[in-house]
Amino acid sequence: MREFQLTDTPADIVKIYPKASDFFKKEKIDFCCGGDQPLQSILDKKKRPVDGEQLIGSINESYQAWIEAGNKEINWDDVTPSELVDYIMQHHHHYLHEELTPLSQFVTKIYRVHGPHHPHLEDLYKLFHQFKMEMEGHMIEEERDLFPLFEKYQVEPSQVLRENIFQLNKTMIEDHEFVGELMQQMNEITNDYTLPEGACNSYRITYARLAELEQNTYQHIHLENNILFKSIS
Repeated sequence: MREFQLTDTPADIVKIYPKASDFFKKEKIDFCCGGDQPLQSILDKKKRPVDGEQLIGSINESYQAWIEAGNKEINWDDVTPSELVDYIMQHHHHYLHEELTPLSQFVTKIYRVHGPHHPHLEDLYKLFHQFKMEMEGHMIEEERDLFPLFEKYQVEPSQVLRENIFQLNKTMIEDHEFVGELMQQMNEITNDYTLPEGACNSYRITYARLAELEQNTYQHIHLENNILFKSIS
C-alpha cells in the first residue's frame, strides 16, 4: 500500500484519497487552487506552525483504515475527459443548481432576523450572494463553452481545439481563485461555521448547508484544476 510523503502535493494526495481534504481543511491548507506545491513547502510558508510529520502520519493512518474497510481508489488517469465532465456535472454542477437558490433564502432569512444582533451576517449575506452570482455565471460558461470542447477534443484532437481549451482553462482557474477567496472569507467571519449560543433551527440549517457547500465546491475546483484541466497537456 502506498504511503504519502511531505514531498507529495496536497492536490496529488487528494486525487488518490479524497478524504485527505478533511485534514487539509482543518489546517487551512489549500488543496485545489494552490495545492500543486509539495506539502512541506506549503507548511514552511504558513504563519501558524503545523507539525508536518504528525499531519502526514494522520493522513496515512486514515488512508490505511479506509483501504482496509474495502474502499478503492479511483484512478483518475484512466478516466477520460468526457467521463470526468459527466462526473463533475452529476456530483457538483447539479448540486449547485439545486442548492444555491434555497440556500440563498436561508442566508437571507437569518440576516433579516438576526442581523441586528449578529453584524457579521450582513457580510455573510453579501459574500454568499456574490459567490452565488459568480458560480452561476461560471457554470454557464463551463457547460456551454468549455466542457463541449473537451468532449470534441477527445474524438477529434487538434491544435486549435487544444489552444482554445487552454485559454478557457486559464479563465476558469481565475474564477476558481476568486470564488475560493469568497469561501475563505465566509469561513473566517463565521469562525468555521461555529454557531452562536442559542442559535435557532434556521441558523443551524444555514451553517450546516454552507459548510457542505464549501466542501463540495473545494472538491469541484480540485477535480477541474488538478485533473480535468491537466488531462490535455
